[in-house]
Amino acid sequence: MNKHVDVLIVGAGASGIGVGIVLKQMGCENFCVIDKGDIGETFRRWPKEMRFITPSFPSQGFGQTDLNAVAPKTSPAYTLDEEHPTGEEYAEYLEVLADHYQLPLRTKVEVKEIRKHNNQLFEVVTSKGKLCSKFIVWAAGEYQYPDFDVFPGAENCIHSSQIHSWEEMKADDYLVIGGYESGIDALYQLNRLNKKTRLLAETATWEIDSSDPSIVISPYTYGRMKEALADDRIEMYENLTVSSVRKEGNSYYVETREGEQFTTCTPPVLATGYKGSTSMISQLFEFGEHGKPLVNEQDESTYCQGLFLCGPELRHGSHVFCYIYKFRQRYAVLAEAIGSRLNLNMDILELYQKENFYLDDLSGCGERCEC
Repeated sequence: MNKHVDVLIVGAGASGIGVGIVLKQMGCENFCVIDKGDIGETFRRWPKEMRFITPSFPSQGFGQTDLNAVAPKTSPAYTLDEEHPTGEEYAEYLEVLADHYQLPLRTKVEVKEIRKHNNQLFEVVTSKGKLCSKFIVWAAGEYQYPDFDVFPGAENCIHSSQIHSWEEMKADDYLVIGGYESGIDALYQLNRLNKKTRLLAETATWEIDSSDPSIVISPYTYGRMKEALADDRIEMYENLTVSSVRKEGNSYYVETREGEQFTTCTPPVLATGYKGSTSMISQLFEFGEHGKPLVNEQDESTYCQGLFLCGPELRHGSHVFCYIYKFRQRYAVLAEAIGSRLNLNMDILELYQKENFYLDDLSGCGERCEC
């Protein structure tokens, strides 16, 4: 691995592989993708029962790219023969891409610290030594960084991302905190195993009138929720904000701001989100009212020039880029910013624009469906 590179991509997941492909196609010869685990490490850590909520379909030959693809002219559905891939399967798709495009990639390399010298080069301290880079693309994701600071006593819970398989949950009764995708998935999986489940939701996401799946639960999740509710083993409590969880003996007491109290004999399942990997390098970002890093129109840190962000933590005002089909549209925008400074060949961007992989005008985002 070169000790001096033009671009260092941190993270070999969907975004890291996707951005790496664009740079390779633009003729960038001196870059590297690193990951503290293996390719697609986050997806490999999903519970084995967890599946993509966005459907994959090989429609790219007719101008409609697979929603879960990270590069034009590719399709997880075609590669995997699955409409809703598991995490392990999707990691396989990413491995195929990394091999096909011969990306310069090193796994088992963990970033310890990033420093900026003389407002020019980044010095990156890793578990395998130091690296220097002109640009950094931070694509380390958020799933591996659960948030336990949401309320006092959250450490008494088990975060949904820490569950390797729902079959490991041996009790008969569970309490789930959180009403978005992870919470409803937990409810569905526990019900499938004939467990009684109580779900506490601050927001009734299944009742919000919006066409944006970043705000409401997806149709796939909504359908599974209705299926689970039909079995009559589930109690759902909405408009409740958990204020604390305490453990006394073998019991867990969940308090809410509204004065409600719930008791359970098993650790509550925490499905309230993630800190995100940018918490590791928070000194290199400014943060907005939404709690996420602030970036400019090219997804570059507003505080540290040369540091770019991509993936599910990306925000632009009220626009949330938490799905692959959303944040992949920013890979080429980011790569163009880097490519222009490195004098790379950017002809490939025409393909990205043609394939709807290039979204630089956000004024039309968030439009409602008419019906």
